[in-house]
Amino acid sequence: MENFDKENATNFLKNAMSRRGFLGAAGAVAATGALAACGTGGSTSAPASSGSAAAAFPTDVSDTEKIVRWANWPLYLDFDDAAKTYPTLDAFAAASGLAPTYKEEIDDNATFWGKVNGQLKTGKDIGFDIVTPTDWMASRFIQYGYAQPLDAAKVPNKTNILDGLANVSFDKGRNYSLTWQSGFAGIVWNKEKVPNGIQSVEQLWSDELKGKVTVLSEMRDTMGVILLSLGIDIAAGITEAQWQQGLDLMNEKLGDNSIYKVQGNEYSKDLISKKAWAGIVWSGDVFVLNAENDDQWGFALPDSGGTLWSDNMLIPSTSSHQSNAMALMNHYYDPAVAAEVAAYVNYICPVKGAQAEMEKIDPELATSEFIFPTSETLKKASVFPALDSAAEQSFTDSWATTIGV
Repeated sequence: MENFDKENATNFLKNAMSRRGFLGAAGAVAATGALAACGTGGSTSAPASSGSAAAAFPTDVSDTEKIVRWANWPLYLDFDDAAKTYPTLDAFAAASGLAPTYKEEIDDNATFWGKVNGQLKTGKDIGFDIVTPTDWMASRFIQYGYAQPLDAAKVPNKTNILDGLANVSFDKGRNYSLTWQSGFAGIVWNKEKVPNGIQSVEQLWSDELKGKVTVLSEMRDTMGVILLSLGIDIAAGITEAQWQQGLDLMNEKLGDNSIYKVQGNEYSKDLISKKAWAGIVWSGDVFVLNAENDDQWGFALPDSGGTLWSDNMLIPSTSSHQSNAMALMNHYYDPAVAAEVAAYVNYICPVKGAQAEMEKIDPELATSEFIFPTSETLKKASVFPALDSAAEQSFTDSWATTIGV
């Protein structure tokens, strides 16, 4: 296989985007053992003080309240721009008789946690029956007792999860969670403003891009990419000295105004307005932005490597619509439905059988390295390592200080 370089990455994006408006059926991912790493990014140690979740989960009123409420990230579900609807969610509503409510509520794991932690701790309804946090935050939900167990009989499609994601460190056997999507953090650039593209993190700090670079507020992705650019093998673990080295670079680039803004998914607005010309962002967002804005951006994993992560569906401890939530999860683990979502969001799909379904929709899209990555592409991405409680606290605090949170 040829090297998956900047030009190939741009071509994959262009080819996928030129067809998205015509896609409307099914698919998912070819299982690959390298994806076993996806689920290892969270802390595996118990919190020093987990608070006290409700002594018992709420009574399931799914039979009488035909609703299910889902909090997800922006640009993360198939969307019909003309009708302003989500086709796969509409199909679920029609087939199940349930009324789903879908909100793009999660812009950043830490800020979302800040919104719901107090209610979870006191057992008050947070207003959602499914939430979709990243691995490390899903780990926290489970450790704190803020996630309800899944009933395998009510989620029979659970068996379709890729083998490499089925037994992650923070949820052995997937008793509480199912992967929603996996993806890469890498480099984006505006093709008009940066016609030669960007292949390295170092290029982000050029004089031409000063004040035009956005980076993610998601600590593990931005710092993971930066540490890799400094030659640090993050998969092997990160020492305090190495972490400080990465922070020093962040502080330098914030101090000299190289970095325009540190933010969550709001970066998409700045790319569109051209306040930002480049940055460290998530792969799938670029596909969606290109589909809706005439293919303006390129994306690539930098030469030094990008990060690999997963987001996960789980039922919060305060939900009283557990069966309805599991019905929704089951719907999205149907390979045909998973492929329809993958054709839109272009993240790594976690469902077995979907690549074959995608081939029925578009054979070329089924070869996308950003949806069905080969082992060669996965070698260019690293999973941020699990942190013990002391490192978690230290790294989080220092990151918050650096970005001014």
